[in-house]
Amino acid sequence: MAKLSTLGVTFGYGIETTAGTKPTTFTQLPECESIGGISLETEQIDVSSLEDYISQYVAGRQDTGGTWEITFHMDPEGSIPAIKKLYKDAATAKEGGKGVWFQVMFPDMSDAFFAIAETGREIPLPDIAGNEAAIMSISLVIVDYKALDAKVAWTTGG
Repeated sequence: MAKLSTLGVTFGYGIETTAGTKPTTFTQLPECESIGGISLETEQIDVSSLEDYISQYVAGRQDTGGTWEITFHMDPEGSIPAIKKLYKDAATAKEGGKGVWFQVMFPDMSDAFFAIAETGREIPLPDIAGNEAAIMSISLVIVDYKALDAKVAWTTGG
């Protein structure tokens, strides 16, 4: 049984060409430092009757928590222009009624994790401290978690 590690994991985005349909091209965002997990907390629905002495429940919706944190090493020739392009592409997509899909790709899996999410309007100012790597965190709002699906190869020169 092969176990996975995070070595070689990549992250990027694709813009829908047809609203509601997974894009066929995705652009890798370079120098990703960490990708927050998306947990799915299952809500409970109380279906108890008056005669029940013990509460009865069924599973309800799963809640992602709504936000997704991604951090990048700041590189003026790599990650920063790529993130600026992401924010521009996301704004254009939203104006056109299209979604932005994000892909998390493990090199040793045939499937990847997908979520449709929205960026904020502006790129945030990162925390800055002495003698540390410059790290930028972006917060995405999860619109629809798609889970595992066939991975899409990264386009080059994105």
